[in-house]
Amino acid sequence: MTFPNRILLMDQPPMAIGIDPKVAFAFKKLLGSRDHPEITIHFLNSVLGGDPLIKSVEILNPFNEKDFEDDKLSILDVKATDDQGRLLDIEMQTSLPGELANRLIFYAASQYVTQLREGARYANLMPSIGISVLDGILFQEVPDLHLDFRLRSQSPALTLSDALQVHLLELPKYTPPGDNIVVQDPLEQWVYFFRRAAYLTGDELTSRLVDPVFTEAARVLEMISRSPDDRALYEARLKLQRDEQSRLEAAEARGKEIGTEIGKEIGEARGRIQGKIQLLQGLLNEPESPADLLSTMSDEALTQLQASLQERLRSRG
Repeated sequence: MTFPNRILLMDQPPMAIGIDPKVAFAFKKLLGSRDHPEITIHFLNSVLGGDPLIKSVEILNPFNEKDFEDDKLSILDVKATDDQGRLLDIEMQTSLPGELANRLIFYAASQYVTQLREGARYANLMPSIGISVLDGILFQEVPDLHLDFRLRSQSPALTLSDALQVHLLELPKYTPPGDNIVVQDPLEQWVYFFRRAAYLTGDELTSRLVDPVFTEAARVLEMISRSPDDRALYEARLKLQRDEQSRLEAAEARGKEIGTEIGKEIGEARGRIQGKIQLLQGLLNEPESPADLLSTMSDEALTQLQASLQERLRSRG
């Protein structure tokens, strides 16, 4: 007796994990769970360089499914402290609002100053470190995907303090290597994981990222995929993030449209002033200023020149 249906199922290729670790639900379950501290520790050492090496972390706002049960697109960051006493704030940003830089500074500074209780000494303040994984590019002018901001002097090159740090990982700057290439660098491994995990099977992912921590990370994503409740919360959050991205893109497109309209109106207004200047110069029997010369003049200079020509024409009666 044959079982064609069973044979067909056995011959099917394994499915990709299908869970994007950039979606807030998966991101916080990966890095903000007390059940998987090794994942958080490896990530932090990869970003911060392991100097000093972090051996343990305490998650201060651990993963809680209730945080995802409403329809609010709130920022679900991971707050932690390491065995050095440093305060850490980790977040994923799938969109880049205009105020992002100011918000990152505010969070890091707030985390720093709230340590100072009445009677406490400044010497007891521990560093505050913000880490933001960006699914976008904030600094187009540099190719570096890891940016490390601290309190430093531009010239001479002096460091005032490492007490405030903001680290950015700009994921789109990374080009994943070809198939079957093993990624060795710890930071590159994480960037590869965020970029490619959703499109690979667990075996494919762990064959490229051989550090055991990624076996555990892949297992977390697979558990989300297989749990109906987790999958529903993940899909709801994914929809919210997509809707928010669409809203931002629509606002940006409208802003560009308004800017174009304003620019056109400004250009037409300048054109009218330039035409009046050349007309007045003709009435005064003066050589007309070339259009390319007038186009380089400021609005204020054009207005002053027009007023001067009008006054001279009036004085001639």
